[in-house]
Amino acid sequence: MDKRRVLVALSGGVDSSVCVHLLKKAGYEVGAVVLKMSPAHAQTVEDAKRAANELNVPLIVKEMEEQFQKEVVSYFVSEYQKGRTPNPCIVCNPLVKFKALIDTADEEDYDYVATGHYAKLVREGNLTYLCKGDSAARDQSYMLYRLTQRELSRLMFPLAELLKDEVREIAAQNGLSCAQKPDSQEICFIPDNDYAGYIERQYGVSSPGDFISPEGLPCGKHKGIIHYTVGQRKRLGIALGRPVFVKEIDPAANRVYLADEKDAYQKEILVSGLSMTYPGSISDGVQAQVKIRSRATPVPCRAFFEGNNLRIVFDEPQKSPAKGQSAVLYSGAVVLGGGFIQ
Repeated sequence: MDKRRVLVALSGGVDSSVCVHLLKKAGYEVGAVVLKMSPAHAQTVEDAKRAANELNVPLIVKEMEEQFQKEVVSYFVSEYQKGRTPNPCIVCNPLVKFKALIDTADEEDYDYVATGHYAKLVREGNLTYLCKGDSAARDQSYMLYRLTQRELSRLMFPLAELLKDEVREIAAQNGLSCAQKPDSQEICFIPDNDYAGYIERQYGVSSPGDFISPEGLPCGKHKGIIHYTVGQRKRLGIALGRPVFVKEIDPAANRVYLADEKDAYQKEILVSGLSMTYPGSISDGVQAQVKIRSRATPVPCRAFFEGNNLRIVFDEPQKSPAKGQSAVLYSGAVVLGGGFIQ
């Protein structure tokens, strides 16, 4: 490979720090960039500065708060207010994070961008295939499904074949202070992970309304629809004498509909906002495997085009698909693409 300059997205955590170490060891000329997405990222910037100093690489600090607020936070809040379940990382990756990384690489004359994601890239001819990482427990390919050839062709994932314990061991062996640093929280801009509290502090309290029982009758008051997601069973604050779950959320009527376990399964879903990892990766009637949430196991399905949407029919009914979450199609280890559950 002739191109030897790589820009690493550095957060100061163990994954991105080990990326820098591995690339330098392999002989690449390495620089680093940290993206300041929100006020909650101030510590990330300081951690990245410390890591860059330890690793002896130049660091660029890029202010991204305006773009992040516009593209990610507003979407995140709006989806919950509509009774849907958003995944901010999936929206951020193509619209903010990787766009900023590649733009910075272009500005600073770097050939590739590297991140600490646990996923794999396979290059064949003019195509770059996004694949599952070797560590099934850490695989992050689901989160990256909206990346296209524009991004994938410029990326490197140095941790693709490593386990998390191996990454920490590399960091410890090389004296990196981040070796035992805890993993980052699930929602990067909400440090305490209390998303409902964040929304209410920033945008006002969500109004209480009716729970509707499986029989179709009001059966109690909910705290506001943003506090609930489809499929939720715990912390409902209601007792019907049997297990129930959130089946549907109706923002117009401000109602949360409950259902019994037997009604949790669906045979098919409709997906919009389709994104493909390479041209023609999804064909009409394709047999594939699909994940309907980030920690789900891929299950067999067939997918059919309906205009600009995709109808995904499961071989076996699946439990509680949630509006707003992503359905991601795989062919074995290869990510084909996907879209948002409607």
